[in-house]
Amino acid sequence: MADRILIEGNEAVALGLKLIDPDVVAAYPITPATEVVQKFSEYVANGDVQTEFVAVESEHSAMSACIGASVAGGRVMTATSSQGLALMWEMLYIASSLRTPIIMAVANRALSGNINIHCDHSDTMGARDAGWIHLFSENTQEIFDNVIQAVRVAEHPDVRLPVMVCYDGFVISHAREVIDAMTKEAVQSYVGEYKPALKMLDMQPRTVGPLDLQDFYYEHKRSLIEAYSAVPAVIDAVGKEFGDKFGRYYGQIEEYKMDGAEVALVALGSTNGTIKDVIDGLWESGKKVGLVKVRSFRPFPAGLIRDALCGVKAVGVFDRSVTFGGWGNPVWTEVRSAMYGSTDGCCSGPCIPVLDRVYGLGGREITMVEIERYANEVLAAAKGEDVPLIDFIGVRE
Repeated sequence: MADRILIEGNEAVALGLKLIDPDVVAAYPITPATEVVQKFSEYVANGDVQTEFVAVESEHSAMSACIGASVAGGRVMTATSSQGLALMWEMLYIASSLRTPIIMAVANRALSGNINIHCDHSDTMGARDAGWIHLFSENTQEIFDNVIQAVRVAEHPDVRLPVMVCYDGFVISHAREVIDAMTKEAVQSYVGEYKPALKMLDMQPRTVGPLDLQDFYYEHKRSLIEAYSAVPAVIDAVGKEFGDKFGRYYGQIEEYKMDGAEVALVALGSTNGTIKDVIDGLWESGKKVGLVKVRSFRPFPAGLIRDALCGVKAVGVFDRSVTFGGWGNPVWTEVRSAMYGSTDGCCSGPCIPVLDRVYGLGGREITMVEIERYANEVLAAAKGEDVPLIDFIGVRE
């Protein structure tokens, strides 16, 4: 039986870790993810978990310890944010290349400089090509549920890849919401006993992290790409089983009021909640605007995105990070790439307008008025009006 509790986003992560009871948590606290480590350390001190908690001197050391514990055969988890994630950069690639199913909660925060502790997605977007799976969360309930499902996804024998559970710093990390929690017995039953593919402590001859030059490096990277191909089906299967057991179903994307929509918006994270409220009002005024919420950013669900957007006349993408010097920004480039040049007949010819708007950098709020204004721009583009392709929301001139 689920318990309805009022809890902060960071505390929800810590509670998820408590119910999973991993073998090792190695972490270094950093705003706005500090409370995850702080709360979980209380569980350790009180004997609520059997976890070996490793307090390290830096985030680089945290990920190094996580990798070591994982290849030793342990179920391993951690949490970080922003500059902490950036300090892990070198080790992120090693974690994925060694196929370590580490779970890392990331409270999304702007990267310095200048120094900023509030939300945008520049930290995990910088790591989007590091070989990790990225699951984004709209609210506290999704953070909690994603942490638990991430274990099943990462440890699946066809996957064995690390997972980032991403959620907006301060917007969700420090906001209290009511969630449906589960008992430890129910969570333990769902995640099951960890059966590691690699267990260095079994004393069998193993080679981990060898020198990998022209002879095999290319093939090893290809094998990592092949592992990614199995992830989408696993995410869907894990989400369905979670729903069958706990009543909340998850997939790679979520469609909101897309049936009959003339245009669509696409976004990640907590902003989806506000967009849904705006869309409700737009439908009441006769404007048929839908939403595609991207939960799995890596691997990017190109086919599902294309199918969801196939019937609309224009698309508006929200980006909470920028690609300096690039043509467009991270979410937009993925969506536009998925839409253009496909061979399934949806967008094989001239494609519909796909607009890009940067918003909320450094934690700047986006208002319902601004979202509605953007939706109206997308509607105008659908009618053939001249609208900027790439622009900014809420920035002072």
